[in-house]
Amino acid sequence: MPFWLADKRDGQQSDWIQRFDPRFWTVNFPRPMMASVISTAPDALRLDLAFLRKADLAGLIWESEDRLDHPLLSYATQRDYAHATLTFRWRSAGVIALDAVNGPTLTIEGRDQSGAARTWYVRLWNFADGTPENALVTLPFSALEGGFALPADADPVWPGAIDRLFISIAPPGYEGASADPLPAEVEGWVELTEIRCTGARAMLEIGDVMIAPTGLAIATGFDDEGVQTPARLLRNVRQLGYRGSVVHYVGMSHYFRLAQADSAFLAGSTADPLNTPTRAWHLAFFAECARLGFSPIASLSYEVLAQHCPPAWMQRDLAGQPALTGWSPPSSLLSPANGAAMAWLQSVATAFAQLMREAGVPVRFQIGEPWWWTFGDGRICLYDDAARAAFGGDPPAIPNLRAPLTAAQKALLDAAGALLAQSTAAVIAAVRAAVAPQPVEALLLVFTPTVLDPATPEALRANLPTGWAAPAFDRLQVEDYDWLTTGADAHRRAAYALVDARLGYPPHAQDYFAGFVLNPAQNAQWCAIDTGIDEAITRQPHEIVVWALPQVARDGFTRHPASGDTDMQAFDDVPYPLALGRDASVSPEFSTTVAMTASGFERRNALWSDARLRFDVGPGVRSEAEMGTLIAFFRARRGPARGFRLRDPTDFSSRAMTGMPTMVDQMLGRGDGLRTAFPLVKRYGVGEDAQVRRITRPDAVSVLVSVNGAAATGWSMEPGGVIQFVAPPAPDAVVRAGFLFDVPVRFAEDRLDISGAAFAAGEAPSVPIVEVREAA
Repeated sequence: MPFWLADKRDGQQSDWIQRFDPRFWTVNFPRPMMASVISTAPDALRLDLAFLRKADLAGLIWESEDRLDHPLLSYATQRDYAHATLTFRWRSAGVIALDAVNGPTLTIEGRDQSGAARTWYVRLWNFADGTPENALVTLPFSALEGGFALPADADPVWPGAIDRLFISIAPPGYEGASADPLPAEVEGWVELTEIRCTGARAMLEIGDVMIAPTGLAIATGFDDEGVQTPARLLRNVRQLGYRGSVVHYVGMSHYFRLAQADSAFLAGSTADPLNTPTRAWHLAFFAECARLGFSPIASLSYEVLAQHCPPAWMQRDLAGQPALTGWSPPSSLLSPANGAAMAWLQSVATAFAQLMREAGVPVRFQIGEPWWWTFGDGRICLYDDAARAAFGGDPPAIPNLRAPLTAAQKALLDAAGALLAQSTAAVIAAVRAAVAPQPVEALLLVFTPTVLDPATPEALRANLPTGWAAPAFDRLQVEDYDWLTTGADAHRRAAYALVDARLGYPPHAQDYFAGFVLNPAQNAQWCAIDTGIDEAITRQPHEIVVWALPQVARDGFTRHPASGDTDMQAFDDVPYPLALGRDASVSPEFSTTVAMTASGFERRNALWSDARLRFDVGPGVRSEAEMGTLIAFFRARRGPARGFRLRDPTDFSSRAMTGMPTMVDQMLGRGDGLRTAFPLVKRYGVGEDAQVRRITRPDAVSVLVSVNGAAATGWSMEPGGVIQFVAPPAPDAVVRAGFLFDVPVRFAEDRLDISGAAFAAGEAPSVPIVEVREAA
């Protein structure tokens, strides 16, 4: 389906918001403290904070440039604050008050009149009217002065070039240079109400695109997006056309309540597993989902940021090394054998389920990617103390899953799989008990590139246990983005078949997760992801989920909704019924802009990488009978509404223009040991300057394929002119093909002008036909 990566608005719908709209503030803070912000009214927001160290400092932030929303939905950049005034009522508790040293301070980052970078520190109390914990704050930017005591410390602010506003908030006992913990966790809150912007540039233009429903759901993540308000996130979700489920990964680094233990801040030491900012944010998130008609799914994994994970809870390899992921800083995986870890995980699951119930949404709960961690070199982490005890005290050693395994080693993997399945069942049981009698929809997410890695063929015993087979969960959710984005189609197809056979969930009881793109420089991967979505639609899963909103917004991924006709319905795979006469015309055309300078030099820009063909087939009509055939064919195609095949009499073969094909005519690519799909192409010219044409309508019976010059076997012709191998060609193997082909075309006009008298007098009618672009 068509998609594009938007980098800015270009004439799309827009609206206006008041500057300092509560939905668009964010919060920032250092680990291990926690803070969250929610919009509570059209003119109000609330900040909840949990301080753990004397140096903890949170910031409530307004950015002059919107760096978080999708480009079609972002607010306009406005750095000029001159003659604008921000007012709000400040209320707070549990934080340093407005009048105190180290009290709330507005940090303004920007440039001075000369353009040099500057930072100003504006004490809010100097511009407040009221008590230290309940005051009306008025900030006239053209008369704003930094400094603690005014006028003695006055430092006038230049309002013409401001990048960011940052209101700092600290706990009682704050010591900025101290690494010491507070005696106990300190909770605080701040409310800004009656937020107003008056004066110059008080309103900001904002993108207001509303894409029709795409038929897709989307995923979000608290670790990445918890610094924003729920209203802001879900505005993006709804206006980008996503509907149905919002799969919300609660994360692995911020949601848990921490307590100091052994010179660290660790999870699991308090009765309530969730910190207060997390509770406030998620209650608002689930409630906003309900208001907008979304059905949220709370997703919980076995992953915890390593610095906050009790060492005894971590999975470990044979040498006792903890299971650490490749994130920076790394996370670790909880051992399914550790009773304390699993009891804590169950308490987390029930806490989120209870928040969903409180918000009035159905309780839908996903266990995300539970597994025994396996390092890239084949070490599997089955040997923490609790696991060793569960496996008999002295389980067989598995130093490398990539090596052949003995029967005893395989039996250990089976036992590990059974224990993993028991642990996930216990989590779901805890959720059901916590919200009974309200029903719970239980879901399981598996990542096939890891659990079904061909290099570790026995790993599925531990990480895709038969204990997960239907009906253990209401629905199975599958993601395969590592294979999708690297073109490992053989692995993907084999995984679908294996998962179906092993776990037995029919297509309507499965969801497919599409994505993701880790870094902005990899945004070309969206093409493969979009193709994967189209492929998944043909498998008819229950739902397709795009993973995830942070990358969608960052890269501007914009998926268009399905039209009334699908691509297949808009094309009739039938040939034009008449032979083309010698007088039929064929016109390849490009689109090139040519700009001429005053001195006569030209600057040319080629807008198309491939030519588009135009034909006039009227001169090929030779009789009244053929005229009737043409008219019937035109009507059956509804004029230009439906495409069809046309054999170009001047160019229809992979060998030269009209020669008999051979299996080595056109190079399709080189194997890499993973790729199985090779689209048909034809090259015009030689070397790097050759023009490459995609062939989407080959004559299937004419296709010949070779690998390294030898006739290939084990391949099929897929729709769109794609050679699909059962097994991927070896690395550096040269794949070539020969074929005959047609051109996908449509009638160029809605009307067919034919004069019987002119035809009888020997005048050929004009019947223009234009090529349909099917593939890039």
